[in-house]
Amino acid sequence: MKVGKYAVPEDYHYIKEHEWAKKENGDNWKIGITDYAQKALREITYFYPGKRGSEVKRMETICKIESQKCVSEILSPLSGMVLRFNNGLFDTPEIINSDPYGKGWIVIIRPSNLEKEQKGLLTPELYAKHISKLAKTDETLLIHRWRKGTEKEATE
Repeated sequence: MKVGKYAVPEDYHYIKEHEWAKKENGDNWKIGITDYAQKALREITYFYPGKRGSEVKRMETICKIESQKCVSEILSPLSGMVLRFNNGLFDTPEIINSDPYGKGWIVIIRPSNLEKEQKGLLTPELYAKHISKLAKTDETLLIHRWRKGTEKEATE
């Protein structure tokens, strides 16, 4: 599904902090950032992995990415063991920008409390509603800044 200019695939689960989780083979889940997040961050320039084999809790930092704008902590939508990171991000972290739901995945974990925590994940519809509100807020702020700037120019 699309929400404005943002893709929200329907076979993924989300958190409000703009990470996604998708069940892979067996009990493993891939995690990455959403299209909304990668567009907000702009060009991703560096990847800082966490520790393979470590245990993470839900909503805990699992790794970091750097963009032109900032260094962002990537949160784990689920508790579990970190199985591996996407090695392709070391050489080409910008793949997250071009393919955030595919080749731009960030980490694979094996959840330890899936039954309980999966209920706390957002459906695609709920995440779409969330970013729709954020996009409207962003547009309102931009319009307000633009108007303020043009009013200032008119008085100069």
